[in-house]
Amino acid sequence: MLPFAYQAFITVVEAGSFHQAAQLLNVTPSAISHSINQLEKKLGFSVLVRNRAGVRLTENGQEILPMIQTILADEQLLEQKAANISGVSQGIVRIGAFSSVCINWLPPILRHFKKHYPQIKIKVTQDAFNNITSDVRSGKIDLGFTCDPKNDAVIKVPLIKDMFYCITPTDFIPINGHSITQTDIIDKSFILQHSDYIGDTKAVLDHYNVTVQSLQFSIDDQSIIAMVEAGLGIGILPKLALIKTSGEFNAYPFDKDFYRDIYLIINSIETKAPANAKMVSTIKQFIEENYPEHLCK
Repeated sequence: MLPFAYQAFITVVEAGSFHQAAQLLNVTPSAISHSINQLEKKLGFSVLVRNRAGVRLTENGQEILPMIQTILADEQLLEQKAANISGVSQGIVRIGAFSSVCINWLPPILRHFKKHYPQIKIKVTQDAFNNITSDVRSGKIDLGFTCDPKNDAVIKVPLIKDMFYCITPTDFIPINGHSITQTDIIDKSFILQHSDYIGDTKAVLDHYNVTVQSLQFSIDDQSIIAMVEAGLGIGILPKLALIKTSGEFNAYPFDKDFYRDIYLIINSIETKAPANAKMVSTIKQFIEENYPEHLCK
């Protein structure tokens, strides 16, 4: 019911080019260009700057972007509510998640969801914690999985406490035989992702007085394990990240328990959409059934 130009504008911003937006919306690039021109004519100012590198928002475009995102979200909510009233479950749920959730949680969650709501479309994006929080806040995605979200503009649903383990080569054995102590990690090099050094992992490093000079960085969980296998250092990974990883390594608890809290965060507007409410309910059910002893209190 809304002007196509609104959707074209949002898609160009997200895709970064007219060509990519045209492919996503299954129209021609000229149709996208015409829609943006019509929008700018109606508004009375430019919203995008075009150049060879792609497109970027003008200052005016940045100012109206959240408003158009809200308009589109309200339109989607109206369509879903109307469909729900008429007895038809439909709509789209846009989910953001980090790697270990994508691997271990989403397959059974989405399989169960599609069985009960086959007409609801699902779009999944894998990203880093901060990006997921930002995208939920802006309305780019409806809900996301993240750790320790700082933004107060989203709805936060605590899920589980995910325990950290020390990942070592197979020939490494702690002095006490079962857990990592301060003595075990003297002069050891730690391998982790850049994003972890400012996250929950840093609490572990700080407790054991690990300095920046003792850190090496890798790109993902599997790469950390590969570097540990090669004898390049030891790693810190949460239990969820270890479930479907491959490699030869040992995983020991620390002599003090450390956890990361995993949250489901929801856009405050999108939480009212029937499709999103059904997805949230499905996620909560999955967590309660599979992690009864690890729920966040």
